[in-house]
Amino acid sequence: MVFSFLTQELAIDLGTANTVIFMNDKKIIDEPSIVAVDNLTGKVLAVGTKAKQMQGKESKGVRTIRPLKEGVIADFDSSEQMIRAFIKMINTRRSFFSPSLKMVVCIPSGSTPVETRAVRDAAEHSGGRDVYLIFEPMAAALGVGIDVTAPSGNMIVDIGGGTTEIAVISLGGIVADSSIKVAGDQFTYEIQQYMRQQHNIKIGEKTAEEIKINIGAAISDLDEPIEPYKVSGPNLMTVLPIETTVTPQEIAHCLDKSLVRIESAIMSVLEQTPPELYSDIVHKGIYLTGGGALLRGLDKRLFKKINIPFHVAEDPLRAVARGTCIALKNCTSFNFLMR
Repeated sequence: MVFSFLTQELAIDLGTANTVIFMNDKKIIDEPSIVAVDNLTGKVLAVGTKAKQMQGKESKGVRTIRPLKEGVIADFDSSEQMIRAFIKMINTRRSFFSPSLKMVVCIPSGSTPVETRAVRDAAEHSGGRDVYLIFEPMAAALGVGIDVTAPSGNMIVDIGGGTTEIAVISLGGIVADSSIKVAGDQFTYEIQQYMRQQHNIKIGEKTAEEIKINIGAAISDLDEPIEPYKVSGPNLMTVLPIETTVTPQEIAHCLDKSLVRIESAIMSVLEQTPPELYSDIVHKGIYLTGGGALLRGLDKRLFKKINIPFHVAEDPLRAVARGTCIALKNCTSFNFLMR
């Protein structure tokens, strides 16, 4: 095509916690999905990492917004502004022309038509001329190297920020799936509540997330021991500063209810799976992707419960984004992409 250089192709993983954008097989944006705006004018002050640094530290004139909640757009205007800002970051050195944008954006498999339309509209209003949508489990499967078009059963469990997506994939389609609103954000919230109830200390979302990253675990008997994590903050009763330590075993205990819900959802999807595909899954194992897959010992816990091997994908945080990138290169041949 003569003017193909005027078209910019972007693969966008619009996640609840992070937005990842690939262009020409290269990751060019990997930022938190958060926007800081001026309360009076509504003007965007910062997006991504800079906005994340403001979270929990805002003055009266500034507020931070997470435009996506539980995997879907909760604030349409902020979502559009965030996507625009990220695209502007990409094009700062190419400001002499405004390229035509071709996008593939991933969405949760449980999205309603209204939620799907909101993502499409946000992408189009941000400059997208040719917008395709792909379900997250399908993108995750592509990202871990699965041939999704083969007549063979593959199972993906993608534990993201807002939702856990579970799907059985065969012949380029989703055979059985479940999308539950238990994922990274819920884990963070439960850690906050645990610290309040058991340690009498008030911590913010950012600190709870740091605890999750540093000592987050799904089982109490880890292969490699981890040092307890120091946490400081105000005492709930006296408001005086206190410091305490929390162990991986405590985190495993406080996340137990959420992990049981994920286990139940996996069992439910397996129950819906045709026998021939079920035998393929037992033979190959189940693939874990998303940030939640990084919980220490999660694969061991799930294997013990379900008796099917679980494989944590290489770089699970970026599996969906990599798969979206593969889908972008195969727009014409993948009939499971939605326009």
